[in-house]
Amino acid sequence: MITEATYNDTDPLRWLDVVDPTEEELARLQEEFGLHPLAIEDATKHGQRPKLERYPNHAFIVAHSRELAEVDLFVGKNWLISVRERGSEQQCWSADSARSRFERTKPDCATVGFLLYTILDDLVDGYFDATDAVEDRLELLEDHIFTEDHHDEHDMQQRLFSIRRELVLFRRAVVPMREVVGSLLRGEVEWLDERTTVHLQDVYDHVLRAADVIDSQRELMGNAVDAHLAIISNRMNQVMKRMTSWGAILLGSTLIAGIYGMNFVHMPELRWKYGYAWALGLMVILTAGGYSYFKRRDWL
Repeated sequence: MITEATYNDTDPLRWLDVVDPTEEELARLQEEFGLHPLAIEDATKHGQRPKLERYPNHAFIVAHSRELAEVDLFVGKNWLISVRERGSEQQCWSADSARSRFERTKPDCATVGFLLYTILDDLVDGYFDATDAVEDRLELLEDHIFTEDHHDEHDMQQRLFSIRRELVLFRRAVVPMREVVGSLLRGEVEWLDERTTVHLQDVYDHVLRAADVIDSQRELMGNAVDAHLAIISNRMNQVMKRMTSWGAILLGSTLIAGIYGMNFVHMPELRWKYGYAWALGLMVILTAGGYSYFKRRDWL
């Protein structure tokens, strides 16, 4: 589906927003705007890293939304084509906010450079919404890790490593944007005016901030994983202490029962009237003494 909007009367600016394009639609756009076949191939096969490629009559930019959905931008002298997936409302970037924001600009700002800035700024601002959501999940996990309540260790590990994987993928989508915006700031796309360059500096600052936040969250994620593993190890040590303590406590009773259970004829206390009570008494005394000792050592 192709949605086209035209701005300015004297010097028309065209913006074509293409959602889930077919091969026929891409072929028609390629013929009309002279798009390079390599750029068309990249727009067809998603999974590209953020990048900026320059061709004779246009530039090709790959960016990602906060949902890690790929957004491809073809930028010409007085036209821009955005190619994106439809997805769902929660899984794909929508151009509506960028469109309404651009249409509120003054007529002298309605240039292809300002349109490109508006789209990139809208995409980059979404990164902070994603990092805020990850931070909330991290705080919730940290609360669960340090609570006294027992929880499913396997489920906790799955959630921890799921967030870690999301941060790795998100960082791959955000960090290369520094080079993309940096190339635009250096004037590598010649039809971007000076006013656009000033605005792109703000986008560059936001990308740097988002990258720093992601790195901080990855460090917090590593600390959470280490804390979780340390707590698991500590719980295992407590279990081993209890097992060792009870084994030592029962050792005395086992020893007494083993001695008096030997079948020798000439054995002290074998014919003693109080031998049974004596053996049981020793067992109780040793058991109580061992329990008291390990309890004071906080092993039980």
